[in-house]
Amino acid sequence: MSVDGEAVRLRGEADEPGWEVDPDDEWGVAVITTVGRQLKLRREAVGMRAADFGRAVGYGEDMVYKIEGGKRIPRQDYLNAADEVLGADGLIAATWEDVKKVRYPKKVRELGKLEAAAVEIALYECHIIAGLLQTPAHARAVIGAAQPPYSPDDVERMVAARLARQSVFERSPVPALSFVLEEGVLRRPIGGTMVWRQQLERLLEVGRLHNVVLQVMPMSCDTHSGLDGRIELLKFPDGTAVGRSDGAFNGRPITDPKHLRILELRYGTIRAQALSPRESLDLIEQLLGET
Repeated sequence: MSVDGEAVRLRGEADEPGWEVDPDDEWGVAVITTVGRQLKLRREAVGMRAADFGRAVGYGEDMVYKIEGGKRIPRQDYLNAADEVLGADGLIAATWEDVKKVRYPKKVRELGKLEAAAVEIALYECHIIAGLLQTPAHARAVIGAAQPPYSPDDVERMVAARLARQSVFERSPVPALSFVLEEGVLRRPIGGTMVWRQQLERLLEVGRLHNVVLQVMPMSCDTHSGLDGRIELLKFPDGTAVGRSDGAFNGRPITDPKHLRILELRYGTIRAQALSPRESLDLIEQLLGET
């Protein structure tokens, strides 16, 4: 195929695979299956073969069949192009409002919903910068370092999901946010010098917000109550709460008041052992100056 004498390569599995549908995500499967069926019915109604339609929207025939079969999550550009090619007057493009709600993994969506409803979020992170604090480039470097490696498309999907959770900083009224990070993590230049500088600058920016308390657990601390791993506590307007810890209750989300008190005690002790918010920002500024 050529346009104005230049070869055009259609996007397909190798370079633009689309997002896979998690078979265990019942709602996601239902949405993507319905959208795919609508696309197929409209394509057949205008008498277009899948190969011709694929060329018209810039995707390979294999991708067309996968999207229509509910096996792949279509991107917004695919839906917009399909709407134009099929003369749908915006009806296909409008399905993006439903698709974008299920484009992220189910676990991330559920966490995002909880964080979006919480009035208090408290998080101790021991191995990485908390996802709510990561810059896009740093998130990409962290996720991309996993072994076995994710596909480039899966990395971008996970980065987008992580960044979407950061809408908690834009809520009104804003929630109370508390973070404790490890000094050792702050000294590891994941992604290279420039990516790391941007990440440290982001921490300083967030740490100065009036609704955020950001603390650093110093490497010199000889007593540490966070050795069991990550702790997250979310509190909601109705007085209920949910918590999770890597080293307690099998890492499962908990709502039992007795169990929550244990996590609150651990988190409170960790905060007491960490540097003060002012000292923490001073340390981050010092690290930024050393990069």
